[in-house]
This record gives sequence, structure tokens and C-alpha cells, in this order.
Amino acid sequence: MTYALAGRCGRTGAFGACVATADIAVGARVPFAEANVGVVLTQHRTDPRLGPEGLDLLRAGHTASETVAALIESTPLGRWRQLAVVDDSGATASFSGAEVTTTMAEVHGSDCVAIGNVLSSPSVCEAMVATFEAAPSETLAERLVRALEAGRDAGGEQAPARSSALLVVLDPAMALVDLRSDDDPEPVRDLRGLWDTYAPWMDEFRLRAVDPDAASSVPLPIQGEGQA
Repeated sequence: MTYALAGRCGRTGAFGACVATADIAVGARVPFAEANVGVVLTQHRTDPRLGPEGLDLLRAGHTASETVAALIESTPLGRWRQLAVVDDSGATASFSGAEVTTTMAEVHGSDCVAIGNVLSSPSVCEAMVATFEAAPSETLAERLVRALEAGRDAGGEQAPARSSALLVVLDPAMALVDLRSDDDPEPVRDLRGLWDTYAPWMDEFRLRAVDPDAASSVPLPIQGEGQA
């Protein structure tokens, strides 16, 4: 009941993922990313432990294909899992176990891979990859949100979506973007609104961490006062 895309920005080296599902709290269970390392997606009877394990393998120098193979080898329940990985070179790999028998897809593109299960059609993942590839000059986060919208517009999953997430990493030990919509009747639309609000301040929030002397003292134009 999930469709997701993992991608890498060839201009900045950032990694990220977008995902939507009919379950709640998808952002806590499916996408995992680390700066200078890569991205792991783990879904369908999801085992979120495979996300950090996959990042450990990538950090140790394994390729995307080697990482997927090692993850499947590490679990006796691999037949239930659907996985995708992008490594630090932009290479991709994916896997769908024998129990992923409903309408599913694995589509690979330039610096990206989309996977899905219980889809309305395999074209959902095709639309996601095509949309991601179509705008290489945009920020990675924008490309990911557009890809998720394209998946939704291509039919999405068979059940109504309830949650979505957007994750982007650029610097070690912190997320550049980490936005989630939970238990919303239109989580992809809600995520678009969250991203559009956050986008003008993305670089400012990063600057406050890496170069606080250069950060702005202007309050943010969001509800509440002061600075986060």
C-alpha cells in the first residue's frame, strides 16, 4: 500500500526520499538517508530495522546492489520485504520478495529508483521516475514532491493514502528537510503545502547550524513568534 522514490541530486550530492501510504506515520518507517552515504527504502510488511542496517552497509563501502543483497541475506523473512537503495555514486538497486504479490513495481532512473506495492497500476512508479528526471535544476526536495504528486496523479495505491513524508539530507548528522503528513485525507497535497511553506527557509535553517554568524535575525513568517 505504498509508493516511494529514493533519489540523489547530481549537482549538490544531496540524498532524499518521498513516500505515501494508506497507513499512518510512514515517515517513521520507510525512508532512511544519510549525507555522503545514500538512501534506503524499506516497505511492504515493513521492517524499519533494515533502513539503518542498509545505511551501515553503504557507509562501509558496499554498492547499492551489494547492500540490497546483504539485507535480504540478513533476514529469513525477505520474501515479505520490498527494498530500494541509492548509493553515493547514484547507482540504484531494488528487491521485491515473493510475497509482494499485489500490483507492484520497481522502476530505475538516473540517480533514482521508485518502488510500490498495492498500486493502482505499475505506471505509478514510471510517472514518479519520469517526473523526477524531468527537472534536474530544481532542488532535490522539489523534485521529490513533484515525483510523489505524479505518482498520486497516476493513480497512487489502491487504498486511500493517509500519510506521506519528505526527507532530504546534505550535511552529516542532520536533515536538510524532514516533513511529514499523518492521518490526513489528502497527505500528498498536505505535504506540498508543508514544503511550500518550508522551502523559503530551508537554506536559512541550514545556515543557523553550519554558520550561525551569517544567519538572519528576521523572525520567520509562520505561526508563533521567535526563531526555531
